[in-house]
Amino acid sequence: MKNYFVQTKKYWVSDASFVTLLGMLVFTVFILPVLIDRKEDTAIFLNFMFILLFFVGVFSSHRKSYLVASISLLALHLGLRLIRFSDNPYEFYLMERLVIILNLILLAIINISLLFRDQEINTYRVIGAVNVYLLLALAGAFGFELIHLTTGHAIEGDIALMGKDGDYGTYIYFSLVCISTVGFGDMYAGGIAAKMLASFLSVLGILYPAVVISKLVSIAAEQKK
Repeated sequence: MKNYFVQTKKYWVSDASFVTLLGMLVFTVFILPVLIDRKEDTAIFLNFMFILLFFVGVFSSHRKSYLVASISLLALHLGLRLIRFSDNPYEFYLMERLVIILNLILLAIINISLLFRDQEINTYRVIGAVNVYLLLALAGAFGFELIHLTTGHAIEGDIALMGKDGDYGTYIYFSLVCISTVGFGDMYAGGIAAKMLASFLSVLGILYPAVVISKLVSIAAEQKK
């Protein structure tokens, strides 16, 4: 068992793990919303995917501080999920969403740290940069949901929010539109909190590729020397 744990951790801190994580994120961001829209009983599968992502965060933690934070947030997340899907009359949906956001941000930080470790550049590292971009979009999606839960005004337009996990596709779509600065116009931020988050994602979407690409190019130039 210990050997299995060691081998799993060794894989998730290697460059090859960026490819596996990309596959998980592509499924979660682009395919899962379509499945949720076609079926009404996919909430458990959605929750399973995020729990799996946060387990990846635990195994990817190459520093003690990251490991402690990842395990703590994962344990809290699992506890909140068990409460919601049990017969307990209480649920902490708002706190659950906040924990998801913190977990996604932490996973993005861990991947950035892995991306620029030992100042090397290869195809895997480029894929890792894409992973961070998608993780930030996911965090933005749950950020909009958190604003909707607290203020009642997050995304407006020709939409009808159903509540809970069924709105996941709408939130991730709008977050991707903001962070990619596409702006189709079919949806827009409602309320000052949502507008500030949308603006932040747009600025992040512009600055992130410029900063990361310039950093990767400089590392590649150093390698050639």
